[in-house]
Amino acid sequence: MSYRKTLKLICGFAGGSAVLVFAAAAADSRGYFGEQRGEAARRWSRFTVLQAAQPAWTPASHTPAPTGHSWDFNWDKRDPSTLTNGKKKETATEDPSSEQDNGKPKATRNILLIRHSQYNLSGTSDKDRILTPLGREQAELTGRRLAALGLKYDVLVHSSMARATETAHIISKHLPGVELLSCDLLREGAPIEPVPPVTHWKPDAVYHEDGARIEAAFRRYIHRADPKQKEDSYEIIVCHANVIRYFVCRALQFPPEGWLRMGLNNGSITWLTIRPSGRVALRTLGDSGFMPPDKLTRT
Repeated sequence: MSYRKTLKLICGFAGGSAVLVFAAAAADSRGYFGEQRGEAARRWSRFTVLQAAQPAWTPASHTPAPTGHSWDFNWDKRDPSTLTNGKKKETATEDPSSEQDNGKPKATRNILLIRHSQYNLSGTSDKDRILTPLGREQAELTGRRLAALGLKYDVLVHSSMARATETAHIISKHLPGVELLSCDLLREGAPIEPVPPVTHWKPDAVYHEDGARIEAAFRRYIHRADPKQKEDSYEIIVCHANVIRYFVCRALQFPPEGWLRMGLNNGSITWLTIRPSGRVALRTLGDSGFMPPDKLTRT
């Protein structure tokens, strides 16, 4: 077997670039590549540089270190095992676990968070910041996409700001029969000071004002199903990028100050699933693949 074939076989079993560097260096020093020792010596420095560029492999350096934070199953304060109603058992024969079983959620909540469509940035007040013609097209596309999913939507809640309200009304035309509600808590704002900090963006209100309101919105809308809910639900919330990004961080138990590290296109769909156990999954983040490339914006 030729040396080159042997080298390939070794590398195939080893599966690492460091082996290739070592074998090539050893072969070069012995003149297997048709060079004299003097030539090999002159080229050795090249292999040294290449080898230095390869990080030293150890199990520790290739295994992500856990953060030490375990999943909090009572993140929404609705874990049935932690809830008590203070009632005394009327009979000694009553099953102590029956009440708890009856109080356990059984349905899954699916929450589809929609970012509003493109709007007029030059508006001096909220009522002037209405959708652009492209923004109205985007809302139509989002409405068609939601309808095409074939889901039985329970409600469509939207921020009371003009751009979110207009987006929601356009979407609702594609979802006849779905209740439409407005909520002030979902208005845009600065949820928490981002890390790393930014200097080019100054929020209109201080963080603790907007943050308290947006946290209240999270607690109202993002939680496991009520025990009385029998079937899985699909709820649409049309709001804003900052609100959605904060919701995602909080629901996944990621540091909420990382919300500004994500980007969302106008009219995009972010899908959270909340299981009865309290587990949360992010099915999509800012999905806008249903829009043509020339319709995509992030304003």
